[in-house]
Amino acid sequence: MTSNFTRRQTMGLISALGVTGATQSAFAQGALLDIKRGSNFQPIPIAVTNFAGEGELAARLTSIITDNFKRSVFLVPLDSSTFVEKITNPDVAPKLESWKMINAAFVVTGRSSRGADGRLKTEFRLWDVASGQMVAGQQYVTDPNNSRRVAHIISDAIFSKITGEKGWYDSRVVFIDESGPKERLTKRLTIMDQDGGNVRYLSKGDDLVVTPRFSPSSQDVTYMSFGTGDPRVYLLNIETGQKEAVGNFPGMTFSPRFSPDGQRIIMSLSQGSASNIFTMDLRSRATTRLTDTQAIDTSPSYSPDGSQIVFESDRGGTQQIYVMSGSGGGAKRISYGEGARYSTPVWSPKGDYIAFTRQKSGSFGIGVMKPDGTGERILTDGFHNEGPTWAPNGLYVMFFRDPGGQAGSKLWMVDVFGRGEFQIASPGFGSDPAWSPLLS
Repeated sequence: MTSNFTRRQTMGLISALGVTGATQSAFAQGALLDIKRGSNFQPIPIAVTNFAGEGELAARLTSIITDNFKRSVFLVPLDSSTFVEKITNPDVAPKLESWKMINAAFVVTGRSSRGADGRLKTEFRLWDVASGQMVAGQQYVTDPNNSRRVAHIISDAIFSKITGEKGWYDSRVVFIDESGPKERLTKRLTIMDQDGGNVRYLSKGDDLVVTPRFSPSSQDVTYMSFGTGDPRVYLLNIETGQKEAVGNFPGMTFSPRFSPDGQRIIMSLSQGSASNIFTMDLRSRATTRLTDTQAIDTSPSYSPDGSQIVFESDRGGTQQIYVMSGSGGGAKRISYGEGARYSTPVWSPKGDYIAFTRQKSGSFGIGVMKPDGTGERILTDGFHNEGPTWAPNGLYVMFFRDPGGQAGSKLWMVDVFGRGEFQIASPGFGSDPAWSPLLS
């Protein structure tokens, strides 16, 4: 949480909640069972009513929350034109029969206004239509410049309460923004909110930058830059703008990536025709070699607890995915799709899946599999999809897609069950996305 943004619970909303054990069980189990039921899955209909208060500000909050839920897959916001009741006082319980008429399972009410000190005060309430209970409510006081974050934090609170899963809206994405003619693209390191808002450029485009990755424990990003000399790995603090070169590694083939504790960087270094995996301690700058083969071992990614590493290698003759201990040593192949090549593996923050790019018969698919290689499924397929990155709750995967020709690449996301696919707004073409941890 930024220093000028404080979040506090309103005693009247929270302490008076009185959520029953049965209601809590319905949230923690029933909704999740629906999420995982395959063909029986049905998204949960939710009505986001217009927030009361300052017109433009309140309308923006309502719009951001609604748009967030449109991309949630698990919640579906109802069209406001179907609302029977107009909420004028969010302190009063909605007329539940009015919401049952349009099959709303939940109703969101709220208010946002500026106080005498100029700060923004925003509150929301979440109502369960079936039980008639207010099941969540909270108040936030912040600088008005943080209004978009407030909308995302409210979205997370509602998403978590209904699904039982962690939120993901209060997060950011760092990526490579591409502008200009396709044959002479200017590539700039760029950061934005997960929904495409608050775009900020982190580099000027003077040097070629690729494969940015967030630290799990700080506001740092690691990336590769190709200037006039050899490629360099940089650390950039996205809040202060401070940049530091951590090494000069000729021939690096794939992106550096942080360890789960943020204290090390794991990467692939070329040595003649081979590439092997190394780690670097960010405090001592000491490197440790983890693989020693004549193959090309690249694109390493730690499991959330740091005990294992997934990577791609052609040691078996074609690009496949392997898993080894976090300290290196023997590796086990886990990808076995017939006639397929696998690349860019990345471990889910929940630890339950590994996302990857699969090439087969000229098609590029984004898929997931369990860490032992079972349960493989392709979430989206076509030309050209690449570079998966996980949402902080492990329920969504973002990637970039280049359809070829002059169209250019764009950022997309898909849920882990492949039920919904959405393009992410960005200022121009975009590639190499990396999702941040939750900010709050």
